[in-house]
Amino acid sequence: MSVERGGGTPIEVLLVEDDPGDVLMTQEAFEEHKVRNRLNVVSDGAEALAYLRREGQYADAVRPDLILLDLNLPRRDGREVLAEIKKDDELGRIPVVVLTTSSADEDILRSYQLHANAYVTKPVDFERFIAVIRQIDEFFVSVVKLPPRA
Repeated sequence: MSVERGGGTPIEVLLVEDDPGDVLMTQEAFEEHKVRNRLNVVSDGAEALAYLRREGQYADAVRPDLILLDLNLPRRDGREVLAEIKKDDELGRIPVVVLTTSSADEDILRSYQLHANAYVTKPVDFERFIAVIRQIDEFFVSVVKLPPRA
């Protein structure tokens, strides 16, 4: 299913999601469609920034090639996380897909103003959710040329 980066290494995906059900569905979508990319999960915005900055327990974290970011997160919401990522020269190169339940125009507009690479509303139906995850994978792995890992 997924195309590997040069050298045969699957891409690293960071899922920033606080809903255990959505985490499970994303993991199942990766497994069901044989997505070989590595999925790492953090459950709030502060943890996401620590992971990306390789702080504390994340000192040895591999820099992700793609971030799937929920907007409604505890501690630091997704908008704050997106703003922090995109203002950082090193982190700002990582494509960020906002993957959220909100279809509100203001959330869509704000996410793009903060330089999200894509905005996807999560389907509630499991089969549609899996299809969306597969399409994200196919687009960002098979179609788009990702920047080299820092």
